[in-house]
Amino acid sequence: MARLLPDEWLLRLYIAATYAFVPLAPVALRRRLGRGKEDPARWREKLGEAGLARPDGPLIWLHAVGLGEVLALRGLILALAKQRPDLHFLVTSSVRSSAQVFARNAPPCTQHQFLPLDAMPFVRPFLDHWRPDLSIWAEQDIWPGLVVETHRRGIPLALVNGRMNAGAYASRARVRSVYAALYQRFSMIFAQDRDSARYLEALGAVAPVPVTGSLKASAPVLADQPEERGRTGRAVEGRRLWCAASTHQEDEAVVLAAQARLFAADPHSLLVLAPRDPVRADSIKDAARALGLGVAARSLGEVPGPGDAVYLADSFGEMGLWYRLCPVVFMGGSFGPVSGHNPWEPAHFGAAILHGPNVANFAADYEDFAKAGASHQVNDVPDLIKALGAVDLVETGSSAKRLAVSRLTVADDLAVRLLSLLPDTEAQDA
Repeated sequence: MARLLPDEWLLRLYIAATYAFVPLAPVALRRRLGRGKEDPARWREKLGEAGLARPDGPLIWLHAVGLGEVLALRGLILALAKQRPDLHFLVTSSVRSSAQVFARNAPPCTQHQFLPLDAMPFVRPFLDHWRPDLSIWAEQDIWPGLVVETHRRGIPLALVNGRMNAGAYASRARVRSVYAALYQRFSMIFAQDRDSARYLEALGAVAPVPVTGSLKASAPVLADQPEERGRTGRAVEGRRLWCAASTHQEDEAVVLAAQARLFAADPHSLLVLAPRDPVRADSIKDAARALGLGVAARSLGEVPGPGDAVYLADSFGEMGLWYRLCPVVFMGGSFGPVSGHNPWEPAHFGAAILHGPNVANFAADYEDFAKAGASHQVNDVPDLIKALGAVDLVETGSSAKRLAVSRLTVADDLAVRLLSLLPDTEAQDA
């Protein structure tokens, strides 16, 4: 049995308190189900009920909370599998959309489940069923009950792609003893950048925390849909396409205003708008129509006609399609408090990357893009219109692709270190 760590009373209190939530958990999940936030066929996975059989052989369990974080794990999975072809992988996440998109982009020998809620009556059946040989957590999302019980069972823990800004650190520092007790259970912790490493160390991670760069840079290209790409490409042939990806309301106010001016000057202009949350489709249509813009919606099977200025890509799992069709991509989350989204995905397709001023969550990544001449920052509607008409967009896209290709091996060295945590299966067989 793993030894108890000092200064853990808050952690113990948290785990004890979660038992009070157990009777309410099915009720809360059913309410979310009614709002479309849970998968009707799979929501009970969050109660620790496995939806799939455990594969035979060594299993690595990787967890990330949402869509971007889950997709970033694909490069690491491929790097691990390249060195250990006998491995199987379980990926867990919490957000419904992450499962839908991951299903189209999952590496071989990889299964997906929703993470169980963090109470022992749900955690223990999950671990009993899957019996992972190694547990890898990504970025910021760690759950105390799951970490404690995984460690108690002697399963090695690692944290990769660790990311933390000053605000996140300040909120966690109020309960530093909890994070210290959790981080001390991890055999390895790796950070995306030096600031994140410093904050992790201040919260109790064993120093020095190695800096590996972002795993998002090493993720393979998103899946293609050749037949659908052909159909859609024919429908928009002759149009000047640009994409606004992973947008939020603040981004949409800017890109729609820019598109209104572009379309008035050139009716061949077409904005492919892919919101971060397609549930907001109706409000986006209203905003576009208020500016006099015609809208066709992907989810309704519509294709843009000559009078449509916006193609609303309100469907999951098709960003690989849009990035292949659009030579210029504005990355959302950069005009509001979200503080940016992942630029590496469109870069792999040679898209010129545009973004707003708020990219704190990807500050190091966007700094690399700027240094490589692979992106342009825009601060308002006139800036965006100017950038979309820049004569160097083709070269900007080429620079983005070169940069993305140069980072594909980021996960290889990390995989070697993580595999050292696996039990020695040859020794066990002997």
